[in-house]
Amino acid sequence: MMTAVEIPAGLKELLQGYTVEVLRRRPPDLVEFAVQHFTRILEGHRNDPKAKKRSAKPARKGVTFETKSDKPNKDEEEEEEEEEEEEEEEEEDTVKSTTSKYNRRVSVCAEAYNPDDDEDDDAEPRVVYPKTDEQRRRLQDACRHILLFKTLEQEQFSEVLDGMFEVLVKTQEHIIDQGDDGDNFYVIEKGVYDIFVEKDGVSVCVGKYDNKGSFGELALMYNTPRAATIVATQEGALWGLDRATFHRLIVRNNAKKRRMYEAFIECVPLLKSLEPSERMKIVDVLGARVFKDGERLITQGEEADCFYIVESGEVKIMIKSKTKAGQQDNTEVEVARCSRGQYFGELALVTNKPRAASVYAVGETKCLVIDIQAFERLLGPCMDIMKRNISQYEDQLVALFGSSVDLKH
Repeated sequence: MMTAVEIPAGLKELLQGYTVEVLRRRPPDLVEFAVQHFTRILEGHRNDPKAKKRSAKPARKGVTFETKSDKPNKDEEEEEEEEEEEEEEEEEDTVKSTTSKYNRRVSVCAEAYNPDDDEDDDAEPRVVYPKTDEQRRRLQDACRHILLFKTLEQEQFSEVLDGMFEVLVKTQEHIIDQGDDGDNFYVIEKGVYDIFVEKDGVSVCVGKYDNKGSFGELALMYNTPRAATIVATQEGALWGLDRATFHRLIVRNNAKKRRMYEAFIECVPLLKSLEPSERMKIVDVLGARVFKDGERLITQGEEADCFYIVESGEVKIMIKSKTKAGQQDNTEVEVARCSRGQYFGELALVTNKPRAASVYAVGETKCLVIDIQAFERLLGPCMDIMKRNISQYEDQLVALFGSSVDLKH
């Protein structure tokens, strides 16, 4: 016999809505975009029980499809009801699991976030964690050199500080684990933290944070699982920023930076070897600094902490000369200049040595800055180009000083 299969109410509208969003945004991965799209709708239904009931009610009228069947299958109907009950129980369990240590969300699908959509921004409750004057001072000190915060306006930065909470960690405690969903962004106040990445089933230590820095932003920016495991090697203290506040303040601000710097970054010769998506990740971690004429950006002999790209203006690179006896004096000799689109400061980062030269602004100069952690993480594909340039630097020094200067050792 023929059995009429009813189309649930709201299905047509649901699929139409998804199709419209696909055509409007043109996502590269339809499956991932579908997960994000329907997760957002699901969360909206959780906040509005009436909407959930309305969408769950089957249609009494409308289009039907017909399928062949010898007789109505009651067992199948009972199985479907049981599956629906199990799904509802799983949803409840997921909601319960969102509250855990450090306000972590243990298993939540990555939601779509449109940084240009400000409609719901004012409606969201602003999370504020009360702090003593002493706590706020310590927090400001920890955040002073975080590049993600450097382009924020003062009001936005104050809101970030309000929304951060203190986390005291113990020795061997896992702060984040590779593969987990992103929950919080962390700024280090004190402590040493090892970075582990699992390769071929083996956990390998690939670096560490030593009493400064930040981590956890990539999973929040790009809605991807954690790329590494971070383990405290001693007791320490962190400051956390929850996912929602991070999105509202940091991700939206980065979207503005993308619009501002996208065309410029595409013109930087060094970065042309990167994929477009990799270049956009560079933009997300950029900071901007303006220097006055004659101001020193880098001091020869100091420890390296960042990498520079000239956005406007010019800089001159100076090296202290040596006497005939090979002793270094305080006379500086100009060895090179960098202008718009050129970069400097990579030498010490590539060789893990102190700064080999001093750098001064020529006129008012604006530079884009990438800190050492982001440099190592995002500019790996450009490393061969930068290493080749070291040989060119050495040739220039030979021409100037008349002897070989090995910058790599």
